[in-house]
Amino acid sequence: MVDQANGKIICTAHGKGREHDFRIFKNSQVRLREDIECLGDKGYQGIQKLHNNSRIPKKKPRGGKLSYEDKKSNQELARIRVLGEHVNRKLKVFKILSSYL
Repeated sequence: MVDQANGKIICTAHGKGREHDFRIFKNSQVRLREDIECLGDKGYQGIQKLHNNSRIPKKKPRGGKLSYEDKKSNQELARIRVLGEHVNRKLKVFKILSSYL
């Protein structure tokens, strides 16, 4: 988890082998205060059950298209989330957590 305001890492969790981020989050038992907004990608479907104040991008319906408003909101969410993705990339590129995996 990354603080969007300053890019600092709040906490980390890891799984053994290849494991999806959302599964690691669920198994970590880390819970956020209700006033903290959790931003996730499309893989975090169901996070609203664990944390009410969370946002994920709208998925395209099967056989359909996203509306212009949904596309715009997804782009805005991506602009906000990019800082967290950059921190994840640095952790992987510089193998900061490699000794734990």
